Amino acid sequence: MTLEPAGQLELSGAMLQDIHETCRETNQHLREVKTVSEELGLGFLGMGFQPKWRRDEMPWMPKGRYKIMRDYMPKRGNLGLDMMTRTCTVQVNLDFSSEADMVKKFRVSLALQPIATALFADSPFTEGKPNGFLSYRSHIWTDTDPDRTGMLDFVFEDGFSFERYVDYLLDVPMYFSYRDGEYIDLSGQSFRKFLRGELPALPGVLPTMRDWADHMTTAFPEVRLKKYLEMRGADGGPWNRLCALPAFWVGLLYDSEALDAAWDLVKDFSMDERNALRDGVPKHALKLPFRGATVRELALEALKIAGQGLARRNRLNASGASEAVFLEPLVEFALANETPAERKLALYHGAWKGSVDPVFKEFAY
Repeated sequence: MTLEPAGQLELSGAMLQDIHETCRETNQHLREVKTVSEELGLGFLGMGFQPKWRRDEMPWMPKGRYKIMRDYMPKRGNLGLDMMTRTCTVQVNLDFSSEADMVKKFRVSLALQPIATALFADSPFTEGKPNGFLSYRSHIWTDTDPDRTGMLDFVFEDGFSFERYVDYLLDVPMYFSYRDGEYIDLSGQSFRKFLRGELPALPGVLPTMRDWADHMTTAFPEVRLKKYLEMRGADGGPWNRLCALPAFWVGLLYDSEALDAAWDLVKDFSMDERNALRDGVPKHALKLPFRGATVRELALEALKIAGQGLARRNRLNASGASEAVFLEPLVEFALANETPAERKLALYHGAWKGSVDPVFKEFAY
C-alpha cells in the first residue's frame, strides 16, 4: 500500500490467477482499511475527482519525486497538479505471452480505453459544483503534459514492437534519478543524453536499470507498457465496481476468441476516430455519437465479447459463478445508458438539493 501525491490510498495487488482471487484480495484490503479508518473517524470515497476541496486545500505527501513533479508540471500544462492531488483511478495490469501478443492486446486495449472511461465515468463535480464533464479525471489528462500522455497513435502503425515503444520512452523528458537515497531533479532532460553520460546534473554518470524502470513510470499514456500492460482509463469508484475493471479487460484480452472479436470491433477505426472517442467521452460518456450510433452501442458489444470470454475461461467461484458476474454493474450502466456520474448529478439536482456533501456519507466505503 502506498500514498499518491495528496494521500490517495493505493493498493498494488499481487499477481493472481483470476478475478475471484483479485476480488477477494480487494475486499480483504477494503475491510482492513474500513476497520482502521473507522477507529480514526475517517472515511474513504471512491470517485474519479475530489468533488469538493480546492487544489490549494489538498495536502502533499513528502516524497522527493512528488516535489520535482509538482515544480515541473505547471510548465507543461494547466491541470497537472489537479491530476496529482485531486484525481483517483482504478487500474488493472495484464500480461502477455509474446511480442506479437503484446501488440494485439495493446492495440485492442488502446482503442477500447475510451469505452472503459465512459462506463466508469464518475467525476462530475469540481469544488462543489457540476463541472460540465462526466469524467473530469479523464479530461484532466488532456491538459497535463503532451510529452507523456495520449493515445499513442504509433502503436497502430505497421511494425510496432517493443523497440518502438522504447524509442517513445527515450523521447519522454525525464523527471528525476534516484541516487544515494535522494531524488536528483532532471526534469525536462533527455534520457538519450543520460545514456551517453551527458546530463549536466550528473556529468559522466550512466543510467542503471533502476533509472530506466523509474523513467518508465513517468509516462502516462492511456495504456502503459512495462512488463505488462496497464489499463489507465477508468475513474475510481465504489466497492462493487473495483472488480468490474479487471473483469472487463480479462474478458476481452485473455480469451483468444474474445481478443479476435474485440480486434474485429476496432481494427478499422481511423486515427481521427480513436482520438475523437478519447476526447469526447470525458464530457459525453455513453451518449457520445459514433458512426451513426453512440458509444453505448460500442460498450454493449464490448461487454458482450468480454462476458463470452469470461464464460469460456470458466473460472468458477465456490458458488459456481463465473468471472462474468463482476461485469454486472457495467452491463446495468450500459443498458440504462446512464453513467455513475449522471446518477450523482441527478441526486445533486434532486435529493441533495444542490450540495455535494451527501456524497461523503452515501458513497463512502
